[in-house]
Amino acid sequence: MQKRLLTATLALCAILLFIGLMPVRGEAEIYDTVVRLHVLANSDSEEDQARKLRVRDAVLEVTAPMLEGCKTQAEARERLEANLTAIQTAAESVITAEGRTDAISILLGEEEYPERDYDSFCFPAGTYLSLRVCIGEAEGQNWWCCLFPPLCLGTSTASSSQAEEEFVAVGLTPSQYKIITESEKPVYKVRFKLLEIFQGLW
Repeated sequence: MQKRLLTATLALCAILLFIGLMPVRGEAEIYDTVVRLHVLANSDSEEDQARKLRVRDAVLEVTAPMLEGCKTQAEARERLEANLTAIQTAAESVITAEGRTDAISILLGEEEYPERDYDSFCFPAGTYLSLRVCIGEAEGQNWWCCLFPPLCLGTSTASSSQAEEEFVAVGLTPSQYKIITESEKPVYKVRFKLLEIFQGLW
């Protein structure tokens, strides 16, 4: 009896793993469409966490006009790469104005992200093109958002209608957009969670 139960359990796990790792139609377009923003605070102190948000605001202020009119991830990447110095200068201006000496590093490249829930949508775990802003030791809690399409709005994110308009404008179909707005459906929740566990093992 116990052997049958063990066999059934293993079979169920295998099925769930298969469901969790099999491609979801349109998911690849999400990874190939967006640019994420990742800001890492110096530490978890209240002061460093507040400074992280001020650095975030400075970065968003300079990148918003920079990315205006971009239609593809490739175009957004090109503009960001050409202006990394300007982005770093904007971030460093916050540090300098506060009389601090924390180093700022700006990196643009592939980065692994966990599943992230926002007000009206959810990004699956996976590898994204990411603008990474590291403050000082970069050992504090992170701040994550979607830099392109422009869904970062400082302390909040775009509304559901705004988000859909932005994603459709850069090439996603409405059905592909549903992948990140219907994440409460079992197939997406199972997939997102198993992807995160699987990536953690490796």
